[in-house]
Amino acid sequence: MTTATSAVVEESVTMSDASLAPSVDVETFPAPSVPEKVSLDGIEDRWNDAWTSEGTYTFDRSATREQVYSIDTPPPTVSGSLHVGHVFSYTHTDVVARFQRMRGKAVFYPMGWDDNGLPTERRVQNYFGVRCDPSLPYEPDFTPPHTGGEGKSVKAADQKPVSRRNFVELCERLTAEDEQQFEALWRHLGLSVDWQHHYQTIGKDAQAVAQAAFLRNLARGEAYQAQAPGLWDVTFQTAVAQAELEARDYPGHYHKVAFHKPDGSPVHIETTRPELLPACVALIAHPDDERYQDLFGTTVTSPIFGVELPVLAHPAAEMDKGAGIAMCCTFGDLTDVQWWRELDLPTRPVLGRNGRILADTPDWITDEAGRAAYGEMAGKTTFSARTAVVDALKASGDLVGEPVPTQRKTNFFEKGDKPLEIVTSRQWYIRNGGRPHTEANGKELRENLIARGKELDFHPDFMRVRYENWVNGLNSDWLISRQRFFGVPIPVWYAVGDDGEPDYERVLTPDEAQLPVDPSIDVPAGYTEDQRGVAGGFVGEVDIMDTWATSSLSPQIAGGWLRDQDLFERVYPMDLRPQGQDIIRTWLFSTVVRAHLEFGALPWKHAAISGWILDPDRKKMSKSKGNVVTPMGLLEEHGSDAVRYWAASARLGTDAAFEVGQMKIGRRLAIKILNASRFALTMGGEEDLVLDPAAVTAPIDRAMLAGLADVVDTATAAFEAYDHTRALETTETFFWTFCDDYLELVKDRAYNRDGALPPAEAASARAALAIAVDTFLRLFAPVLPFATEEVWSWYRTGSVHQAPWPASAPLRAAAADGDPALIGATGDALAALRKVKSEAKVSQRTTFARARLQLPAESIALVQQALADLRAAGRVRGDLEILGAPAGDSAVVVDHELDEPEPRR
Repeated sequence: MTTATSAVVEESVTMSDASLAPSVDVETFPAPSVPEKVSLDGIEDRWNDAWTSEGTYTFDRSATREQVYSIDTPPPTVSGSLHVGHVFSYTHTDVVARFQRMRGKAVFYPMGWDDNGLPTERRVQNYFGVRCDPSLPYEPDFTPPHTGGEGKSVKAADQKPVSRRNFVELCERLTAEDEQQFEALWRHLGLSVDWQHHYQTIGKDAQAVAQAAFLRNLARGEAYQAQAPGLWDVTFQTAVAQAELEARDYPGHYHKVAFHKPDGSPVHIETTRPELLPACVALIAHPDDERYQDLFGTTVTSPIFGVELPVLAHPAAEMDKGAGIAMCCTFGDLTDVQWWRELDLPTRPVLGRNGRILADTPDWITDEAGRAAYGEMAGKTTFSARTAVVDALKASGDLVGEPVPTQRKTNFFEKGDKPLEIVTSRQWYIRNGGRPHTEANGKELRENLIARGKELDFHPDFMRVRYENWVNGLNSDWLISRQRFFGVPIPVWYAVGDDGEPDYERVLTPDEAQLPVDPSIDVPAGYTEDQRGVAGGFVGEVDIMDTWATSSLSPQIAGGWLRDQDLFERVYPMDLRPQGQDIIRTWLFSTVVRAHLEFGALPWKHAAISGWILDPDRKKMSKSKGNVVTPMGLLEEHGSDAVRYWAASARLGTDAAFEVGQMKIGRRLAIKILNASRFALTMGGEEDLVLDPAAVTAPIDRAMLAGLADVVDTATAAFEAYDHTRALETTETFFWTFCDDYLELVKDRAYNRDGALPPAEAASARAALAIAVDTFLRLFAPVLPFATEEVWSWYRTGSVHQAPWPASAPLRAAAADGDPALIGATGDALAALRKVKSEAKVSQRTTFARARLQLPAESIALVQQALADLRAAGRVRGDLEILGAPAGDSAVVVDHELDEPEPRR
């Protein structure tokens, strides 16, 4: 690196109105230390090492909240590998961080790892060949039977059962390894994260925050437990929240089944779930359906099982679906839950948590034939039970016709592969506007959360409607308890009565100072360990929190809430939440809920929503579809700047195709920055590099700076509006004009090899070139951090990423009355001269003995201002005559004479 000298002088610049320019800063540097051959090879490792050693991206803890720009960085799920979609969206965030840093903000840019929950458990099971059995004792020196590198994933049947503590330790071990790989990739990509500020959603700090927030929710009545029907995944043996649902088509059959009126005549219903006949509690039809008016208020008897059931009316019944009358079972779907709740129906479950029909015959089936029929299906899977019921219906004559194939929409857990069931269980909930709840201000919670969404600045704004639609469509509170093992424990215990049974109404809670706690290990105040599980003692809650219950507190966790109040006051509420569009309903909404309940305000000011990456078939890339691309190979092949360029070329909220071609364009741009900068900065040879705006006197030099000033204004406004794509497009377009037109036009004057030109003319070009390069580097720095830092180091100390963002005012002062149109007009004239040589198939170094150039009338006066540069760049030795052409016509050489080309060497 070179050492810069800087001086401030007052100079007068000739302006179009003869006024004096303001004082300008003149920066002087020794001749740039430029490598003989520039290259992008190895540039990422070199600059990452420098940024780490120099603390380039270290957050300034002394900055006040007004001076800080804080980012609630998405914590990626640590369960395997990152994919190119992560590179896409995280680049968008990094571009914002780098821009704000150059705008003078102390940027708080932490990184989190979302390492608790189901994805990690599944990975550990497959990787180590184990499964959790909480009944087993802990083995201190346990060695797993398998490690992922030894072969394929271990099948479930072959997995070794281990204690919960052993299983959690393996989860922690594997996530630590994955996090190191993730960090290495993020560094290679050039994320300007302050790696001193990172967290794990399973770490002690995160657990303490999540548990404290839950206890405060509980104290205010916002968290509660309830025995209620809920969605259940029989594969993963856990409850599932509304936000985790995924509706999919599922093959099935409609069965036309006859129920019987008291006189024996049939009432036909159509169902895809005949195995739930013993759980039927009523038949339901729409109150306006004329076909069933005489049935309302009467009863029918169920086929096979002989249970008497009421026929009731409800507006949610669909008159045009099937027979228009349906059986309500507890529970087949969410509509059953609605009817059960609103019509105050009995609960008659027949399906267990394991997805099988309960073994004991229900007491509401009293008919002997019905009890025998139930015995044939008891203990079976829903599929086998369905077969048994259908066979019985055929035998009794209550099945009308053959089952009709259909595709039905049903709910799946987003990570599951079997339809969800609805089972009744005790679960913990947090209020989120899904059920009526009036807050202290007299408004419903849902109403307040809609208002929070209107306060939030969405980028792009049309993403706001997704938030509002989700809130308006909620039909239940947020179920946060999960029947899993690796996660943040729900921090409560329950008193055990004299009968030895847990009293779930007597909830025991810890003091916040004790957090984090694990109720399966720790003991509540006033009890001893030997009282665990005995009469008069206590039991610990075994469920853990949903991963979103922790991730929803990411700004509080990263910001140091309850742990580092000084930091928290400097960064919270945060400025930006960047994230994907598909988790608006989960992460964004749940974070708004937690901040509203705890602080009565939004957790951030802006939400930047990235689109999806699409594969060549225009389908969203995702791990579940198996169409993702892992990014490290792309970064190594094309370079990080090139991949970042592709990502930054897509606007927020817009889906983008995975295009290697766009990465190649980005690499070409990064290399051009190196080469053009090397060319522009070395015009003066061993002379000092002087960035002196007052030295810029030539009209074309001023015109270029005037155009560059416009670019700075446009790019700045675009970045401030979270439109990084427009900022990049504007800068890149002018940069290529600078390289292809301006640089070619002024290079002879800037070199001034034979000293024939006045020094001031050469100084004007050199100063303009240096100022332009210095400005371009800052404009490109957020998107192309490696190439710009490389050039910056050739003549400056420090980092371009800590340099101030360029301002247009000094450029306009230096440009005086320069007209940006001069560049385009003169560039078109040069292109016309070069076209003649290309068509003649001679070198561009061949000189014109004379040339007659026809230009649009509006361009003549402009080109005349740069005629000397045009002659030099076009190698016009003799006369150059300028003629007028109709407005709008392009420049063209109408007559010429070329000299003999130089012999090829």
